Amino acid sequence: MTQYFSLEFITMLTGFLLIIVGIWGMISQKNLIKIVIGFSLFDTGLNIVIVSLSHIKNSTAPIIDKAVDVSQAASKIADPVPQALVLTSIVIGLGVTALMLAYVLRLYREKKSLDINSYTDLKW
Repeated sequence: MTQYFSLEFITMLTGFLLIIVGIWGMISQKNLIKIVIGFSLFDTGLNIVIVSLSHIKNSTAPIIDKAVDVSQAASKIADPVPQALVLTSIVIGLGVTALMLAYVLRLYREKKSLDINSYTDLKW
């Protein structure tokens, strides 16, 4: 039986779907909490796409030992840089999400509303 979808395709598709849903949530929603959730979905989808792009089939961990021949190490080991960048991106995304939720909480305490249309103080 042939495999129709590879694991790389499924993870890439999942990442792009999360990106699309996140952008839709940030643009179309009027509730501030839903906008923050849309940003979080976008951030997660972007991280999944970066990791799935950096995946090399049949590769090993980036540790050179007796399992990996030193002369062919470049083609046999996975690149650790995209994984490290995604790990950093996860931490930064968590901080930005926490900051946005703190702003939403402060705005709610001031106006008693989560609807973005009720904040017209800085409109032209």
